Amino acid sequence: MLIRKATIEDLPVLLQFEQEIINTERPFDSTLKPGDISYYDLKAFIASLEAEVLVAEIDGKIAGSGYARIKNNPDTYYDFENYAYLGFMYVLPAYRGKGVNQALIEELKKWAGKQGLAEIRLEVYNDNIGAIKAYEKAGFEKRMIEMRIRV
Repeated sequence: MLIRKATIEDLPVLLQFEQEIINTERPFDSTLKPGDISYYDLKAFIASLEAEVLVAEIDGKIAGSGYARIKNNPDTYYDFENYAYLGFMYVLPAYRGKGVNQALIEELKKWAGKQGLAEIRLEVYNDNIGAIKAYEKAGFEKRMIEMRIRV
């Protein structure tokens, strides 16, 4: 397995991954608009110095993806100003359970450390048990549950 920085040439595959993520998450969030939507500006993230988009290659095929980007912490009561926000985590079904997600997270953790960031955060739907278990396996801990109501 090769973990490398994503390039603009990877964009068609990455855009497919984004739609797979959205399709997976639709059952967890009835407020997502129908049809094609986009979560990320992947082209901008690939070009940015404040983000790291990685892909996992296996036998020359992109098998997974993930990114970390620097976000400002608006809450002045924490002991850090910025943190890394992790997202765009996706692994093709044929490669799940083979350590791809873990390898991507480890490289993104290294990138965050090189940026001088002391914390990495992510969001995951409460009912997405598989993703929660994968993140806990990588060392993430639950911190707070966001609650919503439609009016």
